[in-house]
Amino acid sequence: MNLHEYQAKELLKRYHVPIQEGIACSTVSEAEDAYRFINSEYGSKFAVIKAQIHAGGRGKGKIKGTEQRGVAVAKSLDDVKTIAQNLLGGTLVTVQTGEAGKLVSKIFVAQDVYYDGPEQVKEFYLSILMDRSKGKNVVMYSTEGGMNIEDVAHETPEKIFKEWVHPGGGLLPFQARKIAFNLGLSGTAFKNCVKFVTNLYNAFVGLDCSMLEINPMFKTSDAKIIAVDCKMNIDDNALMRHPDIAAMRDITEEDPTEVEAAKYNLNFVKLDGNVGCMVNGAGLAMATMDMIKLSGGEPANFLDVGGTANAQTVEAGFRIILKDPKVKAILINIFGGIVRCDRVAQGVIDAYKSIGNIEIPIIVRLQGTNAEIAKELIDKSGLKVESAILLSEAAELVNKAVA
Repeated sequence: MNLHEYQAKELLKRYHVPIQEGIACSTVSEAEDAYRFINSEYGSKFAVIKAQIHAGGRGKGKIKGTEQRGVAVAKSLDDVKTIAQNLLGGTLVTVQTGEAGKLVSKIFVAQDVYYDGPEQVKEFYLSILMDRSKGKNVVMYSTEGGMNIEDVAHETPEKIFKEWVHPGGGLLPFQARKIAFNLGLSGTAFKNCVKFVTNLYNAFVGLDCSMLEINPMFKTSDAKIIAVDCKMNIDDNALMRHPDIAAMRDITEEDPTEVEAAKYNLNFVKLDGNVGCMVNGAGLAMATMDMIKLSGGEPANFLDVGGTANAQTVEAGFRIILKDPKVKAILINIFGGIVRCDRVAQGVIDAYKSIGNIEIPIIVRLQGTNAEIAKELIDKSGLKVESAILLSEAAELVNKAVA
């Protein structure tokens, strides 16, 4: 589950990670009040106003139809009003959102951290994630923080450092010191960086993060180390341990079909192809997508109905797939292990009748327990459903459907 910057920062504060303070706002008047508070509370010379969307590249992104950036500096109350009016309700387009962009419903009005001038400060990059190839968490960091970290990784990879951490032992003190040393810090800034990195790693583990990125990690003119921006992903499988974090979920930032699929415990990911697929089991779903590709089609989605597929889940899957106007055919590929194929076939027939007339071809490939009975049920149903037992047969029917 993705979190907004303002939500992630509030969670970091629980672990004593210093952050750039700010206030999330939904209206222009709230933004004006936040600016007044920040000026009085922190003595800021200006405020940084940031669009809150689940995408990176906000600093370079623009609101559709305007020159308004997703991150802007406000030096007066009039600036705050203008920027807030431009951002709220606008569609922000960044390199990560694509041309569709994302609607801005909240902004974050944050304190000035450049209080003694940009020449006195330094921006770093730091992130923590799982390195599956090593079975360890890895801290990735660089002296070249800021908006162009992707370019740094591509053009000067030697400036990206990595520190692997065994999940059983946690981040050890010498590793935190090594990170601070490689960032070129000394004195008070060095000590503060060691504390920052240690607390940040504790937050990563304690919050069950799958990814935690601080860009920039900021050294102020008085040697403080703070998180100016934060991207945080929480492992969905761990949300049962964090009901307070689960309540932070913003479904307006997610694909509506994926949200609907979750209501039926369907594992669904929308893609850009022309063949919808419904499969039981993630491995079989991946193989089915490969087969669709090799047959001349393009997968329109990843949909795993799980090992207990029934008429209700099959119908829900149908309805979700059919919402995509690009879909020219649907392939249902079920292996009858836990679930019997004839039950799935009956579910397909019931769902087809419940939904009504479906114009596009539907190909059903059933293999495993009672596969022959399932094929007979479909063949005798009188519906426009083509059945197959072999994968090659299904591939041929998919090729015919999208040709």
